[in-house]
Amino acid sequence: MGDPGGVGPEVCLQFLLDHNQYAGTVPIIFGDAAILRQVAHVCGYPEPNNVVPFHEAMDLHSLKEATVVDFGTIDLASFTPGKVTAEGGEASYQYFTKAIDFVLAGKADGITTGPINKEALHAAKHFYPGHTEILIERCGRDSGCMMLTSEELTCSFVTTHVGYRDVPQLLTIQRIDEVIDLTVDAMRKIRKRDPRLLVCGLNPHAGEHGLFGDREEERIIVPAVEAARAKGIYIDGPVPPDTAFLAERRPLYDCVICMYHDQGHIPLKALAFDVAVNTTLGLPIVRTSVDHGTAFDIAWQGKAKVSSMIHAVQLARDLVSHS
Repeated sequence: MGDPGGVGPEVCLQFLLDHNQYAGTVPIIFGDAAILRQVAHVCGYPEPNNVVPFHEAMDLHSLKEATVVDFGTIDLASFTPGKVTAEGGEASYQYFTKAIDFVLAGKADGITTGPINKEALHAAKHFYPGHTEILIERCGRDSGCMMLTSEELTCSFVTTHVGYRDVPQLLTIQRIDEVIDLTVDAMRKIRKRDPRLLVCGLNPHAGEHGLFGDREEERIIVPAVEAARAKGIYIDGPVPPDTAFLAERRPLYDCVICMYHDQGHIPLKALAFDVAVNTTLGLPIVRTSVDHGTAFDIAWQGKAKVSSMIHAVQLARDLVSHS
């Protein structure tokens, strides 16, 4: 459900309104039933029908209809929506980590996450940059890869939630090679064929042959591209980031490999904000997510759009079927 003070609860309720959107799956919401009932009342949505206390939740495959697994962590009398709170951060952490545990134990098939707030997460003393890092740790992996995907544009990221000054030192041939391999595997499942990849440079003009930066393109990115090409992967680059996403170039490639967070997030959110889906590659479980934040400014007002959640659940279902 994400942070209970954000738009996650109403997006979940909207999703449950149309059974056609999740035909063939049984959606299980890890959250607080009291929050969902209150949001349903305020926004004019039907309340969820089936509620199971968390301590009674067993193998979720036995459930035959949409169900709320109720954590009962939020006291409505003292909770204020639309604000950063430690209560909201703690609740979102518990929903998410327990969902991971259920899927790892084979008691559910995959996870689609609602939005969390990093500041609230930190206020609750869970010092993670975001969902991705929690997943990697909880799943016992050393690394993973974020991918944002839509029909209009798909991007994978070599680095994600780090400051710009930290990006160059995190770029290695091995890391870029890992992201390329994970992307190829994911795109084969999503596109049902071998993908065509484009790699962005790090610096303006892709370094201009060493004029900008510390020759990251020549030392790191080009060797990684050449290694991928030697494996038979269709891959071009590194190209200047400011021309990687031109309208005439986008149809030529299935995914753009980006060196840092905003390099891909900005064009993706400009082109496909309501329909893009976030997924984490390199994990033993399937996880997708809405590609928007908690939107505290419009929370509990019935203004949030459900489209990204719909696409995220559909992608999770497709990836589970190919796992």
